[in-house]
Amino acid sequence: MVVGRDKTPVGRASGEIGRSPVEAFLQKLSVAPVPAHLGRGRLLFALDATASREATWDQACHVQAEMFSAAAEVGGLEIQLAYYRGYLDFRATPWLGDAAALVREMTVVDCQAGHTQIARVLDHALAESRKGRVSAVVFVGDCVEEDVAELCRKAGELGVRGTRVFMFQEGDDPAAQVAFQQIATLSGGAWCRFDLGSAGQLRDLLKAVAVYAAGGKKALLAHSDKVRGDVLHITRQLG
Repeated sequence: MVVGRDKTPVGRASGEIGRSPVEAFLQKLSVAPVPAHLGRGRLLFALDATASREATWDQACHVQAEMFSAAAEVGGLEIQLAYYRGYLDFRATPWLGDAAALVREMTVVDCQAGHTQIARVLDHALAESRKGRVSAVVFVGDCVEEDVAELCRKAGELGVRGTRVFMFQEGDDPAAQVAFQQIATLSGGAWCRFDLGSAGQLRDLLKAVAVYAAGGKKALLAHSDKVRGDVLHITRQLG
C-alpha cells in the first residue's frame, strides 16, 4: 500500500487522494494560459535506469529517430534526456536537436540497482520550465518508492506551468498505476501501460508525445486519427 505523508492510503482513483486538492489543481489548469508554440517544441524524456529497466532502455534507444521524424512533420523537437539509477545518481543532458546525439548519450548509460527518484525528475522539470517553455515530460518506469502526495504536488505545479506529464508504466504494479495516474491527471497529461514484449507499443506512445510536444494537441489529434491504438487512449485523457 502506498501512503502519503499523512500516513493515509492513496486511493485508486485520482479523486480519492483528497477531492478538494485535486479539484483545486484541475481548476487552476482550466484557467492556466497555454504556452504558445513558437519554434521547436521541447520534450523532457525521463527514464528509470535502475537494474530492472535495462531491457526497456535498449528498446527506447531504438525508437529515438522515429520520435524526431514524427515531430519534424509538425514543427520539430528538442529533447533532453534525464535518468536516475544507483544511489542518488541523477543526470540530465543538454537539450538535443537530433536523434544521433540522443542515441550517443543513451548508449553510454548502464543501468544500476537503486530506488526510484521520480521527485528529482519532477523537480528538474520544474527548474527547466522556469528557464523556458517545456512542452511535455515523458516518464518511463515500473514502480514508485516515494511519497506519492509530494509527487502529486510537484505534478500539479508542472500542470499550472503548462507542462504536461505523460507517465508510461511498464508492467502491472497496482501501486505504481495509482501513483502514475495521479501524477498524469494533476499535470493535465496522460497515463498508459505498455508491455515489455511489445517494442512497437512503446514506440507508438513515444512518437505520439513527440508529436504533441512539437505541435500541440491539434497535431496529436491528427496523429491519433492515423495510428489509433494506445495513442487514442492518450488523447482521450487529454480531453
